[in-house]
Amino acid sequence: MKKTAKQLMTVSVVAAITFSSLDSVDVYASPSSRRVTSVLPQAGFTYALGDNQVSLSNLQKSIDEDGAESGASKGASKGTSKGATKGEASSAVSKSAAELSSTDAVTDVTPSANDITANILHDIEEATGVVIGNREKEREAAAAQEEEEFKSLVIAKCDNWVNVRDSASEEGEIVGYLKNKCVGKLIAEENGWYKIESDHVEGYVKAEYCVTGDEAVEYAKEVGTRMAKVTGETVYVRQGPSLDDEILTAMGGGEDMVVVEELGDWVKVNLEEGDGYIYRDYVELSTEFEHAETKAEREAREAKEKAEQEANRKAASKSTSNKAESKNGKTYKSAASYTSETSSIGSAVAQYACQFVGNPYVYGGTSLTNGADCSGFVMSVYANFGVSLPHSSSADRSVGVAVDGLANAQPGDIVCYSGHVAIYIGNGQIVHASTAKTGIKISNANYRSVLAVRRIL
Repeated sequence: MKKTAKQLMTVSVVAAITFSSLDSVDVYASPSSRRVTSVLPQAGFTYALGDNQVSLSNLQKSIDEDGAESGASKGASKGTSKGATKGEASSAVSKSAAELSSTDAVTDVTPSANDITANILHDIEEATGVVIGNREKEREAAAAQEEEEFKSLVIAKCDNWVNVRDSASEEGEIVGYLKNKCVGKLIAEENGWYKIESDHVEGYVKAEYCVTGDEAVEYAKEVGTRMAKVTGETVYVRQGPSLDDEILTAMGGGEDMVVVEELGDWVKVNLEEGDGYIYRDYVELSTEFEHAETKAEREAREAKEKAEQEANRKAASKSTSNKAESKNGKTYKSAASYTSETSSIGSAVAQYACQFVGNPYVYGGTSLTNGADCSGFVMSVYANFGVSLPHSSSADRSVGVAVDGLANAQPGDIVCYSGHVAIYIGNGQIVHASTAKTGIKISNANYRSVLAVRRIL
């Protein structure tokens, strides 16, 4: 009977500790009118209760010892045990419980909820390696730390770019360029100049063309791109911010997504399939910025882009397809039929692409008639003009020549989004292989946040 009583007491002690959520822990007193005075961490999930350090592990040890003693004398006591009445068993349990209640294991002192929570969470973290804390406070601390980092940035706020010079003077030699909205780290301030470090560039920029300090904090949020990188192997992106919502797609470890909004435990992200929601614990959030280029880097980049663009133009003039195609009762004109002496090759690309509107979206596909995904669509359209592009929306962000925003886009340019790419057709519109539901369609170019505009021809 002594073993049974201790088992019941162990159960009552365990039941006294109830986890209400990951953010808080409620600790209730045992069924008696008295309250637990303290919860002290032991190994794993075991906690000592009261001044006399009665612990679950000690109770269990005592139970095990009683069990061993009972086993040794089982044969001798078997008949007596069978003959014991329910009343005798109940009396023994009540007596043992009363003995425990009469000790100083429980008192009328109410413990500090904060102390109890901290002790329990600390012990769980030690035992499991899982960090359990106040998520909201952790996020606020992270946001505050990021804002402090933004204060040390120097962000170009100008029409085109700011020259980076080797001294704090307009007579200083130009060593690099800080484009509009690009950032550097503030090293020092000197007579209206900021000394900065940005990627491979170190030098001075004129303060009147840049912002720093508190002004940089708000501007950084505007010009920076908030990114979420998957930290697990495979993570589901859902149609809504709940585990009950349907799965939109799956993202592999290390993949980046542009963040649209941060919503407590969930992050809204921008994908080829549309906006989706991913659980915050499964991604690493950061803010990305563009940085300065050295003078040599800029000259090399511009020379390379010019050479590639010229090569694409030559390929298009020689290899534009004359092949027309009929599919499902519809006739598609050849790429060459859209070219003329009066229109640009880019316009021809845009017009050619538009005739495939209404055809299906197929993930991984490259067929303009049977189905393509976003990058497959762009790749196949340009292939008909003799231009080879990668089958990757992220890789498309570095092809061709950089165009400074949608305002300067021309027909035929490719518009790059997070996990998506399209062809600009003019008047603020794009043609793209959108989703499996909508297929190839025409949309407003600014329907999502634009990461880059690239000119191929």
